Amino acid sequence: MPHLSTQDKRIQQLTAGCIERGPIDRELYKKYNVNIGLRDLNGKGVLTGLTEVSEIRQNKIVDGVTVPTDGKLFYRGIDVEDIIRGCDEDNRYGFEEVVYLLLFSKLPNEQELRDFTRLLSDSRTMPKHFVRDVVLKAPSRDMMNSLAKSVLTLASYDNDVMNLSIDNVLRQCLKLISLFPLLSVYSYHAYNYYNKGESLYIHNPEPCEPTAEMILRTLRADKQFSPLEAMVLDMALILHAEHGGGNNSTFTTCVVTSSGTDTYSAIAAALCSLKGPKHGGANLRVMGMMSDIKRNIRDWKDDDEIAAYLEKILMKEAYDRSGLIYGIGHAVYSISDPRARVFKGFVERLAHEKGKEKEYALYARIERLAPEVIANHRKMYKGVSANVDFYSGFVYKMLGLPKELYTPLFAVARIAGWSAHRIEELINAGKIIRPAYISVAEEQPYRRISER
Repeated sequence: MPHLSTQDKRIQQLTAGCIERGPIDRELYKKYNVNIGLRDLNGKGVLTGLTEVSEIRQNKIVDGVTVPTDGKLFYRGIDVEDIIRGCDEDNRYGFEEVVYLLLFSKLPNEQELRDFTRLLSDSRTMPKHFVRDVVLKAPSRDMMNSLAKSVLTLASYDNDVMNLSIDNVLRQCLKLISLFPLLSVYSYHAYNYYNKGESLYIHNPEPCEPTAEMILRTLRADKQFSPLEAMVLDMALILHAEHGGGNNSTFTTCVVTSSGTDTYSAIAAALCSLKGPKHGGANLRVMGMMSDIKRNIRDWKDDDEIAAYLEKILMKEAYDRSGLIYGIGHAVYSISDPRARVFKGFVERLAHEKGKEKEYALYARIERLAPEVIANHRKMYKGVSANVDFYSGFVYKMLGLPKELYTPLFAVARIAGWSAHRIEELINAGKIIRPAYISVAEEQPYRRISER
C-alpha cells in the first residue's frame, strides 16, 4: 500500500465528511417533482429552449396517444439519412456541406460549397510557432485536455476576442472548425512522441482538403488511405456533427454563451463536457467491453453463448461489473438510433475491405441480442437499441485510429453544431440561463467557533 502523506490523509478525512453529508433523499426528488438529469422516466427531456438547428424524433401521436417510432434526426429540417444517401450515391464527401447547412440554414450549391471550402482552408492558419510553443509543449495524456488548452490559448492571439457581433463570432467559429482536426492530430503526435517514445512527424494539410482526408493524411506517417476509409470517416463526422440542443455539450455551449462570454471559452466548456465518459467517451467503453466479450466467448456464432455472457454483464458478474451493456440504449431513442441505423451499412463495407467480417457479425449479433437480454431482466420505461457509439469505435479501430483520438474526433464533428447553437443563442436569447434549485437543507443557527 503506498505511503500517504499528511496532506493525503487529511484530504481522505475531509472526503469522508463530504460523502457522509452529501446524499439527498431520493424521495425528495419525487416530492418536489424534480426530474433527475432533466429527464423523465421515459427519457423525455425537460423543455428548456427552442432551436432551428436540429431535431430528434423518437415517437409520433396516434389518436392522441404517444407511440414510439424508429428514431429520426434532422439538420435544419433535412433528414440526415437523406443527406448520407445523397452523398453516397454521388460518391462525394458531405461533412463540409453539413457544416454549411448547420451554420447558414440551407444547403449550398456547388459554387457556394467551393467558396466555403476555400474559406475553411484559408481559416486553417495557426499563429507563428503555435504548434511548437503550445501543442508540442507540455503534452497531455488526454487529447481533450490538449485540445481545450489550445482553444483557450488561441484566444490570446485574437485581438477582438470579446466582440460578440455575429460576424466576429462566425469568424471565430470558422477558425476553430477548420483547426480542430489539426489540433487533435498534432496533440496526439506530441503525446505519441514525448510519452510513448514514438517518432514525431507533423504533416501540413493540403489546400481545400476535405476534413476526412486531412485527418487520415496528417495522422499517418505515409499519408496514404483508401477512398472507402476516407468516405466512412466522412460519414462518421456527418453523423456526429449535431444532435439537438439538449445533449450535454451543446446545452453547455448555450448556458455558457448566455453569460456573454467569448467563443473560445464557450467552446472550451463544451469540450470539457464532451470529454466525460457518459457523453463523448462512450465508444471507448464499448471497445473495452467488446474486447472482453471476444476473450470470453468461444463461438462467436452461438447466440445462446453470447446471450448468456451479456446476461452476466447485465447482472454485474462480468466485464467491469457496472451492469451496463455499453452501446445499447440511448437517453432519447428507443426503437432505433438513426445514426446507428444508417452507419451500419458503411461499417459492413469497411469490415469487408479490412477482412473483419467475423468481427462485424459478432457486433451485429450483440446488437440483436442485447435488447432482448435487457428486456428480460430490467423494468423498461422505453425500448433500447444500439446507438451510434456501438459501431463508431469499431470503425475507428478498423481505420487504425488511436483510441486517444476517439473523443477528439467527436469534437471535430460536433463543433459544427456547437457553433450553430452559439450563434442562435446570441441572436435569440438575451437572458442568462438560470434554472431553479430547491434547497432541502434544514435551517440551523450559527455557532461561534468557541462553541463548536
